[in-house]
Amino acid sequence: MIYEGAPSIHLADIARTLRQKRNENYRCLYLNSAPMIAGMRSHLAALGMDVEKEIAEGALVLSADQGHLLDGRFEANRMIEALHVALQLALADGFAGLWAAGDMTWEFGSETNLPKLLDYERRLEVFMHSHPQLCGVCLYHRDTLPRQAIDDALATHPALYVSATLSQLNPAYG
Repeated sequence: MIYEGAPSIHLADIARTLRQKRNENYRCLYLNSAPMIAGMRSHLAALGMDVEKEIAEGALVLSADQGHLLDGRFEANRMIEALHVALQLALADGFAGLWAAGDMTWEFGSETNLPKLLDYERRLEVFMHSHPQLCGVCLYHRDTLPRQAIDDALATHPALYVSATLSQLNPAYG
C-alpha cells in the first residue's frame, strides 16, 4: 500500500483487513510506532474486536518493538528471521497462518539505505512465495520515502493493496 498524508488516515481500512484475517484464523501482527499502535487498538475496538482478549490469546500482536534494528540500522536477516519464527509459532499454535502489516518507514528506522530496502523486499517476496501461510501488507508512506524507494517497492510486490475489499495485480511488478 502506497499512501500519502497522515498515516492514521489508513488505520480504519487496515483494521478491517486485520479483522477479516482474524476471522480466517490468522494470527495478526501489526508493526508500527506506539501512536499508530494505539490508533489500531481503537479502530479494532470500534469494529467490535475484544483487543485485550485477542492479545491475551496470542491471536493479535501489536508491536512498536524495533528489535530487528541493530544500532538503529535495519537488518533484513533479523526481520526475515523474526517473521519466520512468528509464522512457525502461529502454525504450531493452530492458526491458519500469519498476516503481518507494517509501515516500511517505521520498520526501516533512521537508515536511508535504499539498496538494502530493495534487497529486503525482494527477499521477503521470495520468503512469502515459499511460505504461503504468510501474507500481509507493506505500507509505504510516499511523503517520507524517496521516489526510488516507492519505485522499488512497486517492482518487488506482485499485488497492490487498495482497500480491505480490493487488491489488484501490480503492472509494475517484475
